[in-house]
Amino acid sequence: MHKRDFSIRLSGALLATLLLALGTLPATAADLLATVKARGTLKVALEGTYPPFNYKDQKTGELAGYDVDVARLLASRLGLKVEFVSSEWASILAGLAAQRYDVIISQVGINPKREQAFDFSQPYIYSMPQLIVRKDDRAVYKTLADLKGKKLGVGQGSVYEQQAKAVPGIEVRSYPAAPDNMADLAAGRIDAALNDSLMSAYLLKTSRLPIKAGAQVGAVERMGIPFQKGNPQFKQALNQALAEVAADGSLKAISLKWFGTDVSKAP
Repeated sequence: MHKRDFSIRLSGALLATLLLALGTLPATAADLLATVKARGTLKVALEGTYPPFNYKDQKTGELAGYDVDVARLLASRLGLKVEFVSSEWASILAGLAAQRYDVIISQVGINPKREQAFDFSQPYIYSMPQLIVRKDDRAVYKTLADLKGKKLGVGQGSVYEQQAKAVPGIEVRSYPAAPDNMADLAAGRIDAALNDSLMSAYLLKTSRLPIKAGAQVGAVERMGIPFQKGNPQFKQALNQALAEVAADGSLKAISLKWFGTDVSKAP
């Protein structure tokens, strides 16, 4: 799982490649706002396997989740329709750099390294890293350091993977999707999982697996919407749309729908 910050790790080589690619875009390229207005659609990338943020509803087969509702709300405010593009988390930022879509609305954490390669909207959701453990586990893990000598499951390419690998002595196991991680935790193949606190709450509420919430083990994470640099008009319009839906309560309503609390404001 990841959080999804829920985020992708950019190595030095990959970051350099992204910056070079972005730097070679034509100086006369139209602002993204003009491009999406002319097209009439906003191409939005998401993972599609990360409930309750973005996933396929088993009953309808349609995409659902907090990110999906936010994407539709913002596109509507911009006078656009949404075209969703599913992408594996490990390659989602590379796809944005390759201009396969316009934005990512999939719990992308804002951090300095990513801001070197992309512009971001204002944050639209806040959360914290949290451990998940088995219900019958009597061990107490208050920090990541307490997991030295243990097996910890994380999302492949996520910020949690980076955090876990920065702690010596933890055997880090990376997973492409949350369900695989939770299944291994329940089966005892790993000792704990690290993910977003909001996703953890959802999993604990909806899953029948013998798992429970563990300690929160990090700082508050800010999630934003990344897009190609050099699009000031689009950035202004996107942030204005976010400000409007925050002011009129629309964003809060989506938060209450999925989490029962307003997660769009910093704690």
